[in-house]
Amino acid sequence: MSRITQFVGREASAAATPMPGRSIDGWLIAALVIAVLAALPILAVLFTAPSGGIEAISHLASTVLPRYTFNTALLMLMAGSLAAIVGSGCAWLVSACEFPGRRVLGWALVLPLAVPAYIAAYIYADLLDFIGPVQSGLRALTGWEAGDYSFPQVRSLGGGAFVLGIVLYPYVYLLARAAFAAQSRSQFKAARSLGASPTGAFFRVALPAARPAIAGGLALVLMEVLADFGVADYFAIPTFSTGIFRSWLAMGDKQAALKLAAIMLVFVIVLVALEASTRKGRSDSRDGLSAGASEPLVALPPAGRILAMFACALPAVLGFLIPAVHLGWLAMSDPAISAAGDLATYMWGSARLGLATSLTCVVAALLLVFAKTRSKNRFTGAVIRVSTLGYALPGALLAVGLLAPLGAVDLAVSRLARDTFGYGGGLLLTGTSLILIYALSVRFLTVAYNSVDGGMSKIPPNLDSAARLLGAGSGRVLAQIYAPLLRPSLLAAAALVFIDTVRELPATLILRPFNLETLATRTYRLASDERLVEASIPALILLAAGLLPVLLLSRVGRPKVSG
Repeated sequence: MSRITQFVGREASAAATPMPGRSIDGWLIAALVIAVLAALPILAVLFTAPSGGIEAISHLASTVLPRYTFNTALLMLMAGSLAAIVGSGCAWLVSACEFPGRRVLGWALVLPLAVPAYIAAYIYADLLDFIGPVQSGLRALTGWEAGDYSFPQVRSLGGGAFVLGIVLYPYVYLLARAAFAAQSRSQFKAARSLGASPTGAFFRVALPAARPAIAGGLALVLMEVLADFGVADYFAIPTFSTGIFRSWLAMGDKQAALKLAAIMLVFVIVLVALEASTRKGRSDSRDGLSAGASEPLVALPPAGRILAMFACALPAVLGFLIPAVHLGWLAMSDPAISAAGDLATYMWGSARLGLATSLTCVVAALLLVFAKTRSKNRFTGAVIRVSTLGYALPGALLAVGLLAPLGAVDLAVSRLARDTFGYGGGLLLTGTSLILIYALSVRFLTVAYNSVDGGMSKIPPNLDSAARLLGAGSGRVLAQIYAPLLRPSLLAAAALVFIDTVRELPATLILRPFNLETLATRTYRLASDERLVEASIPALILLAAGLLPVLLLSRVGRPKVSG
């Protein structure tokens, strides 16, 4: 019976083998079109940035470029170092030690990802400024005057690095925790038996084995720091993102913005290569540090347990609890409630944008995944990799990369419409929601693709084979077999893209039409005018919306922890 089953399986696989035909070519063409559309911003930046010659580049290099490069690199270094230390340290404590509150803190350490970095910047500036509650309370307690003490300046590069590091460290924490949980207990115990202290065994055995995972998480952190606009803009830190925004919108210098975007693209390429290289070296041992462990790997003394608890609680408090509590307190004030009268308008704008982007990303992801199942070759893999590069592209770079080519196309189309049909209006594409949806779909297609591809990997391939043996075409197989089975993954992908779209700031600021205001842009405008109390309710909604993907991420990435 088993031999018959194997024979039928081989015959079905042979029948399902991609053959040259219209249906296969159609799916590949659809995937190729998606890849071209996703790569358009990158191609536009690369082809248009050299315009202006050496003189334009020399002028940029002698004015703002050194400052943008230095500040961006230093911000990435400082925020990345903080995220790496906090993320890997807390991951080790949760994975290898036993202390009070370990289970709760294991998932609470992921919560800062729910807080948009620009909202955390608004909160800490409000708390730590000279007239904020912290310094005001300090002066009230001590009787000091303004010149009697020195307080760290939060609106600075160091303050920006602190805010970004404290909300982005969960990227490192999640990957490091999974790596520590996958390591062999016997290797660590062997090092201990040879006389190594717990600290020595950690640095010589555990940390080197988890280094690829930590580097992968760090690469994600650096991508987010590079893409940041809200924190750098609010703290007045000249970076590539703020420089692109200022050159394009404030000064009207499109060539300078494109050149800055091209230099920024170099940073992106390096980070993408770093993140991709780290995937090859991640450990995958079944003898985990924590999985199935009956006792902690490192026995802490009572004082050490208390210190470990505080060490793991502090990042969660700074990254999530303080911003959430302060926003909640501000949102209950009368000015915040009075300013919430037109909140429905901004929520509807966010909902429209999120729904349209979610639908676009889910359809594109489904086409890519189906093309992958029908043609598993290097060309298809390359097409999919190009299509899903958007996650690494900063919103400002995407916006500038799209406006340059589409503006020229829009001018030609509008001129043709005027000459042919007597059209007397303005541009047809630029300044519309379609361009914004396009840019956001390019940026968040990776989120949808990963969710749909994960669901597809759980579907037995023999279902497709059986349907094709019965004569069902590719479209029918997709609609009647894959789509129903992928419904949970499709809904999850749509929800994640929706939330990311609602929280996106720089691309929305640059590309949105004048009649579209979202929760993110409303929060940004109010906070920029120092009206944080009025911005507290939309900011709190954005924070609450971010909890769903964070909790899902924590549930998926959590190793089994005993105790």
